[in-house]
Amino acid sequence: MHSHSLENWTHDHNFLGAQHARNEQRTWLVVWLTLGMMVAEIVGGSLFGSMALLADGWHMSTHAAAIGIAALAYRYARRHADDPRFAFGTGKFGELAAFTSAVVLGIVALMIAYESVLRMADPKPIAYGEAIAIAVIGLLVNLASAWLLREDHDHHHHGHDHSHHHRHAHDHASHDHDHAHAHHHRDNNLRAAYVHVLADAATSVMAIAALILARAFGWIWIDPVVGLVGSLVIASWAYGLIKSAGAVLIDVVPDSNVADRIRSRLEVNGDRISDLHLWQVGPGHYSAIVTIVTDHPQPPASYKASLRELKQLSHVTIEVDQCMHPDGVCTHAA
Repeated sequence: MHSHSLENWTHDHNFLGAQHARNEQRTWLVVWLTLGMMVAEIVGGSLFGSMALLADGWHMSTHAAAIGIAALAYRYARRHADDPRFAFGTGKFGELAAFTSAVVLGIVALMIAYESVLRMADPKPIAYGEAIAIAVIGLLVNLASAWLLREDHDHHHHGHDHSHHHRHAHDHASHDHDHAHAHHHRDNNLRAAYVHVLADAATSVMAIAALILARAFGWIWIDPVVGLVGSLVIASWAYGLIKSAGAVLIDVVPDSNVADRIRSRLEVNGDRISDLHLWQVGPGHYSAIVTIVTDHPQPPASYKASLRELKQLSHVTIEVDQCMHPDGVCTHAA
Protein backbone atom coordinates (compact mmCIF):
# COMPACT_ATOMS: atom_id res chain seq x y z
CA MET A 1 0.00 0.00 0.00
CA HIS A 2 1.32 3.42 -0.91
CA SER A 3 2.11 5.86 1.85
CA HIS A 4 -0.62 8.52 1.91
CA SER A 5 -1.36 11.44 4.16
CA LEU A 6 -4.65 10.83 6.01
CA GLU A 7 -5.38 14.53 6.32
CA ASN A 8 -8.30 14.40 3.86
CA TRP A 9 -9.85 11.40 5.63
CA THR A 10 -9.66 12.54 9.24
CA HIS A 11 -11.89 14.95 11.12
CA ASP A 12 -12.58 16.26 14.59
CA HIS A 13 -15.41 15.19 16.89
CA ASN A 14 -16.37 18.63 18.07
CA PHE A 15 -20.13 18.43 18.61
CA LEU A 16 -20.60 21.46 20.85
CA GLY A 17 -23.79 23.48 20.41
CA ALA A 18 -23.78 26.36 17.93
CA GLN A 19 -24.23 28.88 20.76
CA HIS A 20 -21.77 27.23 23.18
CA ALA A 21 -19.52 30.27 23.74
CA ARG A 22 -22.44 32.68 24.14
CA ASN A 23 -24.26 30.34 26.52
CA GLU A 24 -21.13 29.73 28.59
CA GLN A 25 -20.43 33.46 29.05
CA ARG A 26 -24.00 34.28 30.00
CA THR A 27 -24.28 31.33 32.40
CA TRP A 28 -21.15 32.48 34.27
CA LEU A 29 -22.61 36.00 34.45
CA VAL A 30 -25.78 34.61 36.04
CA VAL A 31 -23.70 32.53 38.49
CA TRP A 32 -21.93 35.69 39.75
CA LEU A 33 -25.19 37.65 39.83
CA THR A 34 -26.90 34.90 41.87
CA LEU A 35 -23.91 34.53 44.20
CA GLY A 36 -23.81 38.30 44.77
CA MET A 37 -27.51 38.35 45.66
CA MET A 38 -27.08 35.31 47.89
CA VAL A 39 -24.18 36.86 49.84
CA ALA A 40 -26.06 40.17 50.21
CA GLU A 41 -29.13 38.38 51.61
CA ILE A 42 -27.18 36.16 54.02
CA VAL A 43 -25.05 39.07 55.32
CA GLY A 44 -28.12 41.35 55.53
CA GLY A 45 -30.15 38.67 57.29
CA SER A 46 -27.36 38.12 59.82
CA LEU A 47 -26.85 41.83 60.49
CA PHE A 48 -30.55 42.68 60.79
CA GLY A 49 -31.69 39.44 62.41
CA SER A 50 -34.05 38.61 59.55
CA MET A 51 -34.92 34.93 59.18
CA ALA A 52 -36.77 35.66 55.90
CA LEU A 53 -33.66 37.23 54.40
CA LEU A 54 -31.44 34.37 55.61
CA ALA A 55 -33.81 31.69 54.33
CA ASP A 56 -34.04 33.28 50.89
CA GLY A 57 -30.25 33.64 50.77
CA TRP A 58 -29.67 29.96 51.47
CA HIS A 59 -32.45 29.05 49.03
CA MET A 60 -30.61 31.03 46.33
CA SER A 61 -27.42 29.09 47.16
CA THR A 62 -28.99 25.88 45.77
CA HIS A 63 -29.79 27.66 42.49
CA ALA A 64 -26.30 29.20 42.38
CA ALA A 65 -24.81 25.71 42.77
CA ALA A 66 -27.01 24.27 40.01
CA ILE A 67 -26.26 27.13 37.58
CA GLY A 68 -22.58 26.75 38.54
CA ILE A 69 -22.77 23.10 37.44
CA ALA A 70 -24.08 24.28 34.05
CA ALA A 71 -21.25 26.83 33.70
CA LEU A 72 -18.57 24.29 34.65
CA ALA A 73 -20.02 21.79 32.16
CA TYR A 74 -19.73 24.39 29.37
CA ARG A 75 -16.11 25.10 30.33
CA TYR A 76 -15.11 21.42 30.59
CA ALA A 77 -16.82 20.51 27.31
CA ARG A 78 -15.04 23.38 25.52
CA ARG A 79 -11.60 22.61 26.97
CA HIS A 80 -11.82 18.90 26.15
CA ALA A 81 -13.67 19.17 22.82
CA ASP A 82 -10.70 17.67 20.93
CA ASP A 83 -9.69 15.13 23.60
CA PRO A 84 -9.45 11.72 21.85
CA ARG A 85 -10.51 9.93 25.06
CA PHE A 86 -14.09 11.01 24.32
CA ALA A 87 -15.21 8.77 21.44
CA PHE A 88 -17.92 11.17 20.25
CA GLY A 89 -16.63 14.41 21.74
CA THR A 90 -17.92 16.29 24.78
CA GLY A 91 -21.25 17.48 23.36
CA LYS A 92 -23.23 15.46 25.92
CA PHE A 93 -21.62 17.02 29.02
CA GLY A 94 -24.39 19.59 28.99
CA GLU A 95 -26.98 16.80 29.24
CA LEU A 96 -25.16 15.33 32.24
CA ALA A 97 -25.13 18.75 33.92
CA ALA A 98 -28.80 19.30 33.05
CA PHE A 99 -29.75 15.95 34.55
CA THR A 100 -27.83 16.80 37.74
CA SER A 101 -29.44 20.26 37.91
CA ALA A 102 -32.88 18.72 37.47
CA VAL A 103 -32.25 16.40 40.43
CA VAL A 104 -31.21 19.44 42.52
CA LEU A 105 -34.38 21.23 41.36
CA GLY A 106 -36.45 18.24 42.47
CA ILE A 107 -34.81 18.37 45.91
CA VAL A 108 -35.58 22.12 46.13
CA ALA A 109 -39.24 21.34 45.31
CA LEU A 110 -39.34 18.73 48.11
CA MET A 111 -37.77 21.19 50.58
CA ILE A 112 -40.34 23.89 49.74
CA ALA A 113 -43.20 21.36 50.06
CA TYR A 114 -41.88 20.12 53.42
CA GLU A 115 -41.51 23.66 54.79
CA SER A 116 -45.00 24.57 53.50
CA VAL A 117 -46.59 21.58 55.27
CA LEU A 118 -44.79 22.49 58.52
CA ARG A 119 -46.08 26.07 58.27
CA MET A 120 -49.62 24.87 57.69
CA ALA A 121 -49.41 22.90 60.93
CA ASP A 122 -47.70 25.70 62.83
CA PRO A 123 -48.16 29.15 61.22
CA LYS A 124 -45.39 31.67 61.96
CA PRO A 125 -45.77 35.46 62.20
CA ILE A 126 -44.59 37.20 59.01
CA ALA A 127 -42.86 40.57 58.72
CA TYR A 128 -44.84 41.49 55.61
CA GLY A 129 -43.06 44.68 54.52
CA GLU A 130 -39.59 43.17 54.73
CA ALA A 131 -40.64 39.84 53.16
CA ILE A 132 -42.33 41.57 50.19
CA ALA A 133 -39.26 43.78 49.63
CA ILE A 134 -36.98 40.70 49.58
CA ALA A 135 -39.26 38.89 47.15
CA VAL A 136 -39.38 41.92 44.81
CA ILE A 137 -35.56 42.25 44.78
CA GLY A 138 -35.22 38.51 44.18
CA LEU A 139 -37.71 38.70 41.33
CA LEU A 140 -35.80 41.54 39.64
CA VAL A 141 -32.53 39.58 39.86
CA ASN A 142 -34.25 36.48 38.44
CA LEU A 143 -35.83 38.42 35.57
CA ALA A 144 -32.42 39.84 34.66
CA SER A 145 -30.93 36.33 34.82
CA ALA A 146 -33.77 34.88 32.70
CA TRP A 147 -33.15 37.56 30.05
CA LEU A 148 -29.45 36.61 29.97
CA LEU A 149 -30.25 32.90 29.67
CA ARG A 150 -32.87 33.20 26.92
CA GLU A 151 -32.22 30.98 23.92
CA ASP A 152 -31.16 32.49 20.62
CA HIS A 153 -33.14 30.73 17.88
CA ASP A 154 -30.79 31.80 15.06
CA HIS A 155 -28.54 28.74 15.21
CA HIS A 156 -25.77 27.61 12.91
CA HIS A 157 -23.56 24.61 13.26
CA HIS A 158 -20.56 23.06 11.68
CA GLY A 159 -21.49 19.60 10.49
CA HIS A 160 -19.30 16.88 9.07
CA ASP A 161 -19.91 13.37 7.84
CA HIS A 162 -17.81 10.32 8.42
CA SER A 163 -18.35 7.29 6.16
CA HIS A 164 -16.79 3.83 6.26
CA HIS A 165 -17.18 1.00 3.79
CA HIS A 166 -16.31 -2.41 5.29
CA ARG A 167 -15.83 -6.04 4.18
CA HIS A 168 -14.81 -5.51 0.57
CA ALA A 169 -11.46 -6.01 -1.11
CA HIS A 170 -11.53 -2.49 -2.48
CA ASP A 171 -12.78 -0.17 0.24
CA HIS A 172 -13.85 3.33 -0.48
CA ALA A 173 -14.18 6.05 2.10
CA SER A 174 -15.25 9.60 1.85
CA HIS A 175 -15.21 12.36 4.45
CA ASP A 176 -16.76 15.71 3.79
CA HIS A 177 -17.00 18.75 5.97
CA ASP A 178 -19.71 21.29 5.35
CA HIS A 179 -21.10 24.40 6.97
CA ALA A 180 -24.86 24.37 7.15
CA HIS A 181 -27.81 26.00 8.78
CA ALA A 182 -29.24 23.69 11.44
CA HIS A 183 -32.76 23.43 12.69
CA HIS A 184 -33.22 24.79 16.18
CA HIS A 185 -32.03 22.27 18.76
CA ARG A 186 -32.54 22.84 22.46
CA ASP A 187 -29.47 23.11 24.68
CA ASN A 188 -30.63 21.26 27.80
CA ASN A 189 -27.75 22.65 29.86
CA LEU A 190 -28.89 26.23 29.19
CA ARG A 191 -32.50 25.15 29.67
CA ALA A 192 -31.63 23.69 33.11
CA ALA A 193 -30.02 26.96 34.24
CA TYR A 194 -33.00 28.89 32.82
CA VAL A 195 -35.50 26.66 34.65
CA HIS A 196 -33.67 27.23 37.96
CA VAL A 197 -33.95 30.99 37.44
CA LEU A 198 -37.57 30.62 36.34
CA ALA A 199 -38.37 28.51 39.40
CA ASP A 200 -36.93 31.20 41.65
CA ALA A 201 -38.85 33.92 39.78
CA ALA A 202 -42.11 31.95 40.00
CA THR A 203 -41.53 31.42 43.73
CA SER A 204 -40.99 35.18 44.14
CA VAL A 205 -44.16 36.08 42.19
CA MET A 206 -46.29 33.65 44.17
CA ALA A 207 -44.72 34.78 47.44
CA ILE A 208 -45.47 38.45 46.65
CA ALA A 209 -49.10 37.63 45.79
CA ALA A 210 -49.53 35.46 48.90
CA LEU A 211 -47.95 38.05 51.21
CA ILE A 212 -50.12 40.89 49.85
CA LEU A 213 -53.29 38.79 50.30
CA ALA A 214 -52.22 37.61 53.75
CA ARG A 215 -51.53 41.18 54.90
CA ALA A 216 -54.76 42.55 53.35
CA PHE A 217 -57.17 39.85 54.56
CA GLY A 218 -55.30 38.17 57.39
CA TRP A 219 -55.05 34.90 55.40
CA ILE A 220 -51.88 33.55 57.03
CA TRP A 221 -52.68 30.09 55.61
CA ILE A 222 -52.34 31.28 52.00
CA ASP A 223 -48.54 31.61 52.22
CA PRO A 224 -47.87 27.85 52.81
CA VAL A 225 -50.64 26.87 50.37
CA VAL A 226 -48.98 28.91 47.59
CA GLY A 227 -45.65 27.37 48.62
CA LEU A 228 -47.10 23.90 48.15
CA VAL A 229 -48.52 24.79 44.72
CA GLY A 230 -45.15 26.28 43.75
CA SER A 231 -43.33 23.10 44.80
CA LEU A 232 -45.60 21.03 42.52
CA VAL A 233 -44.91 23.36 39.55
CA ILE A 234 -41.14 23.20 40.17
CA ALA A 235 -41.29 19.40 40.55
CA SER A 236 -43.04 19.11 37.16
CA TRP A 237 -40.31 21.25 35.53
CA ALA A 238 -37.66 19.06 37.17
CA TYR A 239 -39.36 15.93 35.83
CA GLY A 240 -39.46 17.37 32.30
CA LEU A 241 -35.73 18.17 32.45
CA ILE A 242 -34.84 14.73 33.83
CA LYS A 243 -36.83 13.11 31.04
CA SER A 244 -35.32 15.12 28.16
CA ALA A 245 -31.70 15.11 29.42
CA GLY A 246 -31.92 11.45 30.45
CA ALA A 247 -33.16 10.47 26.99
CA VAL A 248 -30.01 11.94 25.41
CA LEU A 249 -27.75 10.29 28.00
CA ILE A 250 -29.11 6.80 27.28
CA ASP A 251 -29.11 7.36 23.50
CA VAL A 252 -32.84 7.33 22.85
CA VAL A 253 -33.55 7.97 19.14
CA PRO A 254 -33.76 11.80 19.14
CA ASP A 255 -36.12 12.19 16.19
CA SER A 256 -38.07 9.34 14.55
CA ASN A 257 -38.74 11.58 11.54
CA VAL A 258 -35.00 11.78 10.82
CA ALA A 259 -34.71 7.98 11.09
CA ASP A 260 -37.63 7.61 8.65
CA ARG A 261 -36.04 10.07 6.23
CA ILE A 262 -32.75 8.13 6.33
CA ARG A 263 -34.66 4.97 5.39
CA SER A 264 -36.64 6.63 2.61
CA ARG A 265 -33.45 8.05 1.06
CA LEU A 266 -31.37 4.85 1.24
CA GLU A 267 -33.95 2.10 0.70
CA VAL A 268 -34.18 2.55 -3.08
CA ASN A 269 -33.60 0.24 -6.09
CA GLY A 270 -34.01 -2.87 -3.94
CA ASP A 271 -31.43 -1.78 -1.33
CA ARG A 272 -32.43 -2.48 2.27
CA ILE A 273 -31.22 -1.15 5.62
CA SER A 274 -30.43 -4.05 7.95
CA ASP A 275 -29.20 -1.93 10.84
CA LEU A 276 -29.77 1.72 11.78
CA HIS A 277 -28.59 3.54 14.88
CA LEU A 278 -29.40 7.24 15.40
CA TRP A 279 -28.48 9.19 18.52
CA GLN A 280 -27.62 12.70 19.69
CA VAL A 281 -23.97 13.59 20.34
CA GLY A 282 -24.48 17.26 21.17
CA PRO A 283 -26.99 20.12 20.83
CA GLY A 284 -28.00 20.17 17.16
CA HIS A 285 -25.73 17.20 16.30
CA TYR A 286 -26.91 13.67 15.48
CA SER A 287 -24.77 10.64 14.72
CA ALA A 288 -25.88 7.65 12.63
CA ILE A 289 -24.52 4.20 11.84
CA VAL A 290 -26.25 2.57 8.86
CA THR A 291 -25.76 -0.93 7.37
CA ILE A 292 -27.06 -1.35 3.80
CA VAL A 293 -27.63 -4.72 2.10
CA THR A 294 -27.54 -4.41 -1.68
CA ASP A 295 -27.10 -6.33 -4.95
CA HIS A 296 -25.13 -3.46 -6.44
CA PRO A 297 -22.80 -1.94 -3.85
CA GLN A 298 -21.78 1.68 -4.33
CA PRO A 299 -19.01 3.66 -2.63
CA PRO A 300 -20.13 5.02 0.77
CA ALA A 301 -19.86 8.55 -0.61
CA SER A 302 -22.83 7.93 -2.90
CA TYR A 303 -25.05 6.79 -0.02
CA LYS A 304 -23.85 9.66 2.09
CA ALA A 305 -24.69 12.11 -0.68
CA SER A 306 -28.33 10.97 -0.39
CA LEU A 307 -28.32 12.08 3.26
CA ARG A 308 -26.67 15.45 2.70
CA GLU A 309 -29.95 17.37 3.04
CA LEU A 310 -30.37 16.05 6.59
CA LYS A 311 -28.36 18.82 8.22
CA GLN A 312 -28.83 17.38 11.73
CA LEU A 313 -26.48 14.52 10.80
CA SER A 314 -22.99 15.56 11.87
CA HIS A 315 -21.36 12.11 11.96
CA VAL A 316 -22.41 9.29 9.63
CA THR A 317 -20.85 5.83 9.30
CA ILE A 318 -21.99 3.71 6.33
CA GLU A 319 -21.41 -0.05 6.08
CA VAL A 320 -22.27 -1.88 2.83
CA ASP A 321 -22.93 -5.63 2.61
CA GLN A 322 -23.32 -7.20 -0.82
CA CYS A 323 -26.14 -9.69 -1.40
CA MET A 324 -24.35 -12.75 -2.85
CA HIS A 325 -27.00 -15.47 -2.39
CA PRO A 326 -28.10 -17.07 -5.74
CA ASP A 327 -31.82 -17.18 -4.86
CA GLY A 328 -31.76 -13.49 -4.00
CA VAL A 329 -32.21 -14.03 -0.25
CA CYS A 330 -29.44 -12.07 1.41
CA THR A 331 -27.64 -13.24 4.50
CA HIS A 332 -26.00 -10.54 6.57
CA ALA A 333 -22.27 -11.22 6.91
CA ALA A 334 -21.08 -11.53 10.50
